[in-house]
Amino acid sequence: MTSAAEPAQPRPAATHPASPPTTPPTSFPTASYRLQLQPGFTLHDATAAVPYLAALGVSHLHLSPLLEAAPGSTHGYDTVDHTRISEQLGGETALRALAAEAHRHGLRLIADVVPNHMAVPVPERLNQPLWQVLRDGPDSPYAHWFDIDWTAQPGPADAPGRGRVLLPLLGDRLGAVLDQLTVDGERLRYHRHELPLRPGTEELPLPELLARQWYRLAWWRLARTELNYRRFFTVNELIAVRVEEPEVFAATHAVLLGLHADGVLDGFRIDHPDGLADPRGYLRRLSEAARGAYIVVEKILTGDERLPEDWPVAGTTGYDALRRIDGVLTDHAGACRLAGAYESFLHGGPVRDLCQDPHPAIAAARRGRADMTGPDGELTAEVERLVRIALRIGAAEPAHADHAPGQLRAALRRLLTDYPAYRPYARPGEPAFDDPLQATGPLGPDGAADPTERLVAALALGELGRSTDKDEFCVRFAQTAAAVAAKGVEDTAFYRWNALPGLNEVGGDPARPGLHPAEFHDWCRYLERTWPHSMTVLSTHDTKRSADARARLAVLAEQPEAWAAEAAAWSTAAGPAFDRDADWLLWHTLVAAWPISPDRLVAALLKSAREAKLRTSWTAPDAGYEQALEQRARAVHGNAGLLPRIEGLVHALAPYARSNTLAAALLHLTVPGVPDLYQGSEEPLYTLVDPDNRGVVDLGALAVRLTDAATPRPGDLAREKLHLTATALHLRRSGPLGAYRPLAAPDHLLAFARGEDVVTAVTRLPYGLARAGGWRGEVLELPAGGPWTELLSLRSFPAGAVPVAELLATYPVALLTRRG
Repeated sequence: MTSAAEPAQPRPAATHPASPPTTPPTSFPTASYRLQLQPGFTLHDATAAVPYLAALGVSHLHLSPLLEAAPGSTHGYDTVDHTRISEQLGGETALRALAAEAHRHGLRLIADVVPNHMAVPVPERLNQPLWQVLRDGPDSPYAHWFDIDWTAQPGPADAPGRGRVLLPLLGDRLGAVLDQLTVDGERLRYHRHELPLRPGTEELPLPELLARQWYRLAWWRLARTELNYRRFFTVNELIAVRVEEPEVFAATHAVLLGLHADGVLDGFRIDHPDGLADPRGYLRRLSEAARGAYIVVEKILTGDERLPEDWPVAGTTGYDALRRIDGVLTDHAGACRLAGAYESFLHGGPVRDLCQDPHPAIAAARRGRADMTGPDGELTAEVERLVRIALRIGAAEPAHADHAPGQLRAALRRLLTDYPAYRPYARPGEPAFDDPLQATGPLGPDGAADPTERLVAALALGELGRSTDKDEFCVRFAQTAAAVAAKGVEDTAFYRWNALPGLNEVGGDPARPGLHPAEFHDWCRYLERTWPHSMTVLSTHDTKRSADARARLAVLAEQPEAWAAEAAAWSTAAGPAFDRDADWLLWHTLVAAWPISPDRLVAALLKSAREAKLRTSWTAPDAGYEQALEQRARAVHGNAGLLPRIEGLVHALAPYARSNTLAAALLHLTVPGVPDLYQGSEEPLYTLVDPDNRGVVDLGALAVRLTDAATPRPGDLAREKLHLTATALHLRRSGPLGAYRPLAAPDHLLAFARGEDVVTAVTRLPYGLARAGGWRGEVLELPAGGPWTELLSLRSFPAGAVPVAELLATYPVALLTRRG
């Protein structure tokens, strides 16, 4: 994630206890299709779509979370009940019917699993385990389910030493809303909130009643500094679950594991493993319990970081593939000039080449991290928890004493700001290998002279022995580092430094734009050698811009000077700019998603501005700024002078964007790994950040178009992409593609073989190719033994040297085979 990332190498497996035996999946997917289940698209709708998805050519349906979520949830990550399949999606009966229909068509099911957290729903009674903790406090049999620091808040008036849970849900300070709290039998009500009362306190006067509960109601703004339960990143409405406890694992996974045992579910996609106390331990337990399941993890790999090889999984969910596929289709030199043009657009002055160190994107990432842990940062409460643990360690062991809270706080902030990977994977009781803190941090040969920073780093890596508090510090530091990285970089810096917005994706590295074909081939061979069944993706429910939107933006990197001049002209046509950076993002958003309605445009821009947290934010919105931003965005559609220029540019980009769209799709479907298609992406999809990218897709209409997708329709990119997708998927289902082998190719062509019978060739940097005069006499040497059939156009080619212009006469890509 962070631009300055150094590889966090996996620890040698031989240094750990032997992994428990696991059973490999009975069959690996050839390709999966992600369906966003929600009240508008239920399990019943998914069942109706099975014939189409089978005809498309996938082998597995990849379902968003299935367990009961908060009412109306459009994503399913806010689980409220692990004991049943979501009734609002159709319940277990509908899931079993979907599985039966899928099996009848030769398809299997993969389910998204949310092990890290549950919802703090409204009303709160929907989460019964949490309800019982709020009622009974640390004596509840569910108290160990949730990651609560009971020492951080004084307990009820009659048990001050036992602690209680801070609930930051009030719209104002407590004194200002007391008259909005009402007692209703054994419940306390506050608007839609419904909280349990501690038995025996129902008749007390309100002030005394509040003082006797196992929770403290508080103004929502106190969450940043005083919250004492771990969250999903900074979302107060999601409370962390201690799935590392065997009893909690069993209770929260029983339904899903039972469905796997019954053959309903064949695989699991594990959400956010970096939030877990022990990702490897969790994955081992899951692999043992779900023998034969296909398991992938949403692990974000930064820079050259690799997935730990001692994790018993098939691989990641594919953001590492997204970065490589986008990268090889991005002009490195042009992207560097465009970054310089962006800085000039903002601040004036000459255009500089910004691919030199220190890169502004790296500085933006560091500032984003620092903001998270500052005195009023969104993750200050998490830092304070680490400070409390360190102080307890110092009180128990004189060797680690006399580090003042302020010193500990400052050291933690420095380490979390500078930590160059997503999180460490040190485990209490095991030596940490090759962690950045050991190599280049305060524990390295030239490490920090600050003794407090050295203490914090050593505790973070578990290098000072074992104790309850030391083990907890090691675990909590890792979890906090992951939250700082995700929120500080992906959800802050990637909305602040907007030079090339298409690079600001999950796991992205905007400081290193573009990827040389040789590096791409090296990564493909690594993936095939190490994680051959890892998922690969281009668009997901979390991408800020869909693959085809990024494909358009990639063309701009090939014409940086022209695009910068055009953006400046659009700003002039729109009138005086109140925020140059917002203008730059506005123009990119219009190009990426055109045609786009004013409402969609405004929603995306407002979210970007709030996530950037510079001029406005979710917690401190600036109504004047947001109104000005909305007015400028909406004015575009009524500007008779500007609208034709936007439409004209998108039209001019279309042939090159088409090339990038088809190239990315074909690479995705033929490189090593298991391609995971996002719903609707078999045709061009120009969506923006969620919730824009989570809408319901009309799969029935896609099914109709699939019936004649192979019919040539010049200029119909939708049919071309659908035809390409179905063709490549069916090729994958016909048999393994074979070993990956790069093929020598001219500039602007990327080519490789899969085994002896499949060749992929795609155009890269198509605008530069056109400016260079096209393919001219360039040839691609097809492996001996032909003839070869190009599956998209059904033309035949002999083995040997084939003119590229002839090979790509119909499409800017080619998929060739010698299979019957």
